[in-house]
Amino acid sequence: QVQLVESGGGLVQDGGSLRLSCTVSGRTLSSYAMGWFRQAPGKEREFVAVISWHGGRTSYSDSVKGRFTISRDNLKNTVLLQMNSLNPEDTAVYYCAADPRQVSSGNWWVRSREYRYWGQGTQVTVSS
Repeated sequence: QVQLVESGGGLVQDGGSLRLSCTVSGRTLSSYAMGWFRQAPGKEREFVAVISWHGGRTSYSDSVKGRFTISRDNLKNTVLLQMNSLNPEDTAVYYCAADPRQVSSGNWWVRSREYRYWGQGTQVTVSS
């Protein structure tokens, strides 16, 4: 059983930064593609970023590209999401997700239903 636990959320001012962590237990992280999604109140869960199992490939949504950075440390079974230049539109519950497929073709990674495992989420609130 794979378990994902997010941490690092909180309240930050417009223009500030936060770093989210996702720690994986139950399986070795190195065999999974890892994604971050977010869901604001009244909205659907949306793709934020994904990183391949070896860390060599990443993809970001247009709304966060250039501001957010996804990385992973397979030895620590941890995936990070560094979020800079935050604005109130980034306010949401952030979830990490894992799936054993490769980040190669088909853009499957942008669809939340494609991921096998999910964390419980961490709240990020950006005040104006």
